[in-house]
Amino acid sequence: MLCLLTDEDPEIYLPVREKIISLGPDVCGWLENYVLDENPLMRRRSLNIISYFKCLKADTEFHAFCLNHGEDFELEEACWLLARTVNSDINTEAYRAVLDDYAHDLMQKIDFGSEPEGIMAAINRYLFQTQRYQGNEDNYYSADNSYLNRVIDQRTGNPISLCMIYQMVGRRLGLPVTGIGLPGHFLCRFQTPRQDYYIDAFNKGRLLTKTDCMKYLKQAGYEFHEAFLKPASSRRILLRMCSNLHQIYQRDNQAADAGRLHGYIVALSK
Repeated sequence: MLCLLTDEDPEIYLPVREKIISLGPDVCGWLENYVLDENPLMRRRSLNIISYFKCLKADTEFHAFCLNHGEDFELEEACWLLARTVNSDINTEAYRAVLDDYAHDLMQKIDFGSEPEGIMAAINRYLFQTQRYQGNEDNYYSADNSYLNRVIDQRTGNPISLCMIYQMVGRRLGLPVTGIGLPGHFLCRFQTPRQDYYIDAFNKGRLLTKTDCMKYLKQAGYEFHEAFLKPASSRRILLRMCSNLHQIYQRDNQAADAGRLHGYIVALSK
């Protein structure tokens, strides 16, 4: 079977791969002996099968997370579990450390006694100028825009993922930053006793007022409801991220990934 695993004829290799997979995850211990094989095809195909089982395990873990948590949970943990369903080997602790570093740098730059506008301006300069995060307008419907590890790697994302970066950094700084799920767009809210500020992370942290949000909704064809400006629960945010990915995979005719995301959506909708 090992010899056939390296056959270049797909009609031979693919049934052999399926047969090995049918034996279950225990084959990973066996295949790990060949990930450093002198034959590059053996290395690649052994790693491919091992990766398949790792992603399957990550899929099971994330699905269980979706089923077993209520409305509010650690959203950052959920985002890393979601990312592991497509890249099971990512070092989530290293990415958490990146966000820790952002917060540490900002602690030195922010005057926490200043007005909220000054605090948000410092965050915006750091994230969108120093770190160069930006909305991915050129490839808005890329799945990479929804996975936080890829957003951090590429410094680009969609509205909800960039708001997650903003919110996670804000949480580390002890700031009152929450996610606001407008129809068709996602914002952050910085709340103070005097005023609520809305932050458009997709557009480099542009500050919006409640009136600006109402104008956006009207232009987009939505009727305004106060509920639109209330903070979204962790569950609603995660559901929205999964729904975005489901639409992307459907659009790109990636049936297996679309089916996987549909399962998460069903779990989160219960």
